[in-house]
Amino acid sequence: MSLTAIAVICVFGVLVLVHELGHFITAKLTGMRVDEFAIGFGPKLISFQKGETVYSIRCIPLGGFNNIAGMDSENNPAGERGYCEKSIPARMLVILAGSGMNLILPVFLFFSIFFFSGVTTPSSEPILGTVLPGRPAEVAGLKEGDRILRIEDKSISGWMDFVDSIKASDGQSLTVYFERDGVEQSTVVVPEFDAENNRAMVGVMGGVTVTHPGFFESIGLAVERTASVIVAMLQELGRLIAQLSGENLAGPVGVVHMTGEVAKMGLVPLLNFTAFLSLNLGIINLFPIPALDGGHFLTLVVEALRGKPMSPKFLHYTQTLGIALLLVLMVYATKNDIVRIFFGG
Repeated sequence: MSLTAIAVICVFGVLVLVHELGHFITAKLTGMRVDEFAIGFGPKLISFQKGETVYSIRCIPLGGFNNIAGMDSENNPAGERGYCEKSIPARMLVILAGSGMNLILPVFLFFSIFFFSGVTTPSSEPILGTVLPGRPAEVAGLKEGDRILRIEDKSISGWMDFVDSIKASDGQSLTVYFERDGVEQSTVVVPEFDAENNRAMVGVMGGVTVTHPGFFESIGLAVERTASVIVAMLQELGRLIAQLSGENLAGPVGVVHMTGEVAKMGLVPLLNFTAFLSLNLGIINLFPIPALDGGHFLTLVVEALRGKPMSPKFLHYTQTLGIALLLVLMVYATKNDIVRIFFGG
C-alpha cells in the first residue's frame, strides 16, 4: 500500500472517528438509543455488536454516521429513548458535539507537536531545512543543513536573499555555491514554475530553530494556535463569501493529493495538516446548510421559536436541497482539483 493511501486512511479515519464519537457519546449520555456506529460508507468490512449498538467499519473511508433511533419522528422504534422525544437542548448538544470534537482535536495534536517535538521558529539564515523528494533541489544534490553561499555571482547572506534569487530566475538554470561539513561545493539547479504560488521554486524549506516548552506551556500554546487558526479560517471564509469566489475551493481529490504530499514531509507536518483539516471540517459542518450539522441545529432553533417541530415534508425538501447544493459544490471543487493537479492551473 502506498504512503498516500496509508496517510489518507489514517487522517480521514481519525477525523471521522473523532467527529462521530462526539455524536455517539452525547447521544448515549442524553439517553438516546444508538443502533449503529459506523466509520465509512457502503458495504460493511468489519462489524460486531456490543449491547444495543452495532459497531462497523465500511469500505468507503470518506465519512461515517451514527444511526440514532427516532431521528425521523414518524418512525421512532425507541419510544422515549428516540431522538425526537428528547428535549431541544439535548438534541442540540448531540448535533453540535461532532463539530465540537473536531474543534477540540487540534488542541491535542498541537500539544503533542509542541511538547514532544518542540516549537519551531523560522531561521533567517540561508541554511536549507526540508528538501522535498523529487524536486529540483534534491535532483541537484542539495541536502538539509547545506548553507547557501552564492547563487551565480550574487552573495547570499540571508534566507530571503535565497528566495528572491530563485524567484528572479524565471526558470533558468542557476549555479548554486554551498557549504557542507565545512567544504564549499557547487551544483546546478533548474527551478520549476509552481502555478499554485505563481513563482519559480526548487522544493526546499528554510531552516528552523527549535525550543522545547514544558507541559503546561505546551497546552497554552496549543490553545493559542488553535484559536488563531480558527480566526484565520473564518476571515478567509468571509473573504470568499464576500467575493463569491470559489477558485481556491478544494474537494476530496485535492485533499487526498495534499495529504499524500504532506505525508512525504514527515509525521509532524502530517499532524499539523490533520489539525488544519479537523478545524476546517468542524467549521464547515456548522454552516446553516440543510444536511450539515449546522442545518440540523438551525431547524432545532426554529422548532424552539415555533414551539413545535417542522413538518417532516418540509424537512425532507430542505434536506434534499441541501444535499443537492453540497453535490454541486463537490463537483465544482473536484473540477478545481483536477485542473490544479493535472493541468497546473
